[in-house]
Amino acid sequence: MSFPESFFAIAATSCLVALIIVLTKNLHGRFTLDSDHGIQKFHVAPTPRVGGLAVVAALVVGAFTAGADEQAILFPLLLAAVPAFAFGIAEDLTKKVSVTRRLVATLCSGVLAWQLTGIALDHLDLAPVDFILQWLPAAVILTAFAAGGIANAVNMIDGFNGLAGGALVIMFGALGLVAFQVDDVVLASVCWAFAAAFAGFLAINFPAGKIFLGDGGAYLGGFALAWLAILLPERNTEVSPWVSLLICAYPVMELLFSIARRRYREHHPGAADRLHLHSLVHARVVRHFVPADHPTLRNAAVSPLMWLFALVPAGFAQFGWHSRSQCLAAVLLTFAAYLLCYLRLVRFRWPWSPASAALDNAEALDRV
Repeated sequence: MSFPESFFAIAATSCLVALIIVLTKNLHGRFTLDSDHGIQKFHVAPTPRVGGLAVVAALVVGAFTAGADEQAILFPLLLAAVPAFAFGIAEDLTKKVSVTRRLVATLCSGVLAWQLTGIALDHLDLAPVDFILQWLPAAVILTAFAAGGIANAVNMIDGFNGLAGGALVIMFGALGLVAFQVDDVVLASVCWAFAAAFAGFLAINFPAGKIFLGDGGAYLGGFALAWLAILLPERNTEVSPWVSLLICAYPVMELLFSIARRRYREHHPGAADRLHLHSLVHARVVRHFVPADHPTLRNAAVSPLMWLFALVPAGFAQFGWHSRSQCLAAVLLTFAAYLLCYLRLVRFRWPWSPASAALDNAEALDRV
């Protein structure tokens, strides 16, 4: 796979297929359109939500035109992604696949990736944990939960035009840059191929929101991100495994904080609400600067602000990829910045009282 020709072909394929889906929506809209009614709906018209098909088409083109070394990574990855993508696209088409079933499917993708490659997350640079991970079942379980967790985390941030797609481009690009720095050109090329596939989709998705990534695309992207993040330190022992967490920090933060918030409010962890950080940015920042008669612009304006939460830790990763302590410090700083911004948006002032007060205050925002 050579740059730039192959990456351009992947991006062009993704863009073209996404455009075809948009232009033919009258033919398949009965199944593929996403309603504009719902607690987490911010678009103003029914929109195709099967953008994941465009990404898959581009990646298949990339896989069959890649070199043998890249194919050795791409083919097992795409095969392992089938359960996650299939259950996600089934939800896009039927709107009847439960969160639990989709979670199980992503966990199965993680296990399948191990079965196909023999690779599992067997070290975290923490002696007691690494000792446990030498027991293969423990390593496989951790691998499955890492894959399933990040896949669901990416789906969780897919709330506005370009948000998840742009974040994935940043995170795949950052993984590729670290791989390139340690001379793993093959892995770098695969990471950038995924970045190109999502960049092509973004050309139709952002800013106008003519097509959505959907659960299929989000689960595919999240699972692939998780697997490549696992491969990076497994293939290159000089790379700290914590750099992978740092690069994926934004969706992971959103997932963990959403679960904690919903448990505090005695809601199901998979229950929809409007209290994600991106929802608060829309409600308390963007709506004050973008006129109400430009709803699509309001929608799109959220994403560049949120991309910073992916871009900043990705930037830190380029300098601290070799150091566990530097990566951990950057992860903690990123988590602290996320929490501070969240509490600031809930209160309209910098936090000083317990987080529970902010969550109580958030009840009103949930009804916005």
